[in-house]
Amino acid sequence: MNLSTTHIKDAKFKKLSQKIVSEMKRLSIPGVAVGVWHKGREYTAGFGVTSVEHPLPVTSDTLFQVGSISKTFTGTMLMQLAEQGKLDLDAPVRKILKDLKLKDESVAKRVTTRHLLTHTGGWVGDYFNDFGDGDDALNKMVKDIAKLPQVQPLGKIWSYNNAGFNIASRLIEVITGKTYERAAQEMLLDPLGLKMSFFFPSDILITHRFVSGHYNKNKKTHVSRPWAIGRAGNGVGGVVSTVKDLLAYARFHMGNGSRIVKRKTLEAMRVPQISMGGRGNMGITWFISPTNNPTRYSHGGATNGQQAIFLFIPEKDFAISILTNSDDGGILNTNVLTLALEMYCGIKSALPQLIKIPVNELKEFTGSYRIGTEAFDLKIKNGGLMYHHIPLGGFPKPDSPPGPAVPPMRLAFYEKDKTIGLDEPLKNALGDFIRDEKGRVEFFRIGGRAHKKIK
Repeated sequence: MNLSTTHIKDAKFKKLSQKIVSEMKRLSIPGVAVGVWHKGREYTAGFGVTSVEHPLPVTSDTLFQVGSISKTFTGTMLMQLAEQGKLDLDAPVRKILKDLKLKDESVAKRVTTRHLLTHTGGWVGDYFNDFGDGDDALNKMVKDIAKLPQVQPLGKIWSYNNAGFNIASRLIEVITGKTYERAAQEMLLDPLGLKMSFFFPSDILITHRFVSGHYNKNKKTHVSRPWAIGRAGNGVGGVVSTVKDLLAYARFHMGNGSRIVKRKTLEAMRVPQISMGGRGNMGITWFISPTNNPTRYSHGGATNGQQAIFLFIPEKDFAISILTNSDDGGILNTNVLTLALEMYCGIKSALPQLIKIPVNELKEFTGSYRIGTEAFDLKIKNGGLMYHHIPLGGFPKPDSPPGPAVPPMRLAFYEKDKTIGLDEPLKNALGDFIRDEKGRVEFFRIGGRAHKKIK
């Protein structure tokens, strides 16, 4: 196992590194990079290889796709524009995007930037498409979003919405008169000195060491293809970066602001906007932990065969980023993060007390659920609820084939309408059923999405 580290002699970081190595072996993950910032000191390490086909050692300078952590870059840029008086978060988006069209015209008239940045637009959010590498790619994507069905009422239910960030990214282009990538370079990357953060199709990134994504099938590890997510998705999940750059980004968000964004603007991003159920609250792009001792701010990311996590705690002067090049990296991220929070911040994860729901009462929860490219069935087995994943494909393009289904997973209840996963990859993942005005189960929210019950 390759290992490249800074301050590896630190006992806590050494223990964290050992945990990473054991999880990589257990889950067949080719490569991982980790970075920790704690009380003025930085610890970084790389493990494994960039690709099983063309293996190079992973170091703390190796580039990974950070996926949806990119949304926080988009949100930070929009908050900067709001600070400058060029944007009102609560004004209709149509004041700037005058030709915005959505499936529901009443929503198109009322949707605001705050809705976009808090995942409360309500239309199908998991929609991806590739409109080439031209400067018009994002504009074409926003026009394509007009066909997506409205699933939830505007502003009422938190449900993760990628497509909302296509629109948010387009706002930056129209306000600045620049492409999203050029605006990001000038507004964030250059001022913060993030010299190892890039957007595809820039060919600069391929002059540095970068990873390929992977998936496991039939006990073998394969390279995931395609690699790029498409230029239209850059503001949604297109940042390619290193753990060192992400730690610098974390210090910026935990700090006193800078000449580009004031401290009060950064702090406004961390104010709860809407409940995410058992997962806590949503801020302006930040996931806010359900407990406040201390409050954690985070965001994850997933692309084709890559999984990332990013978290910071200002009052502890702590930040961590873990980047992996495997679909199973999310499991490693969760387990390593749990250990890091306990060692560095004294935070022990407390699981809820389970309750038993009689089988006859479980029946109302069973059925088929779907939103966009996410689908599953809930069935009863051995007196409990089972989650059966149905892969549909659709990423990074609508015609992309589905990947392998994950094995069935058990769900248990800890309150009447609230669940927790018992098996990987949903182990300890919190879910909640949302009822309509007549008390009938209408949605099951898990993995961040409020999936509609369709039968």
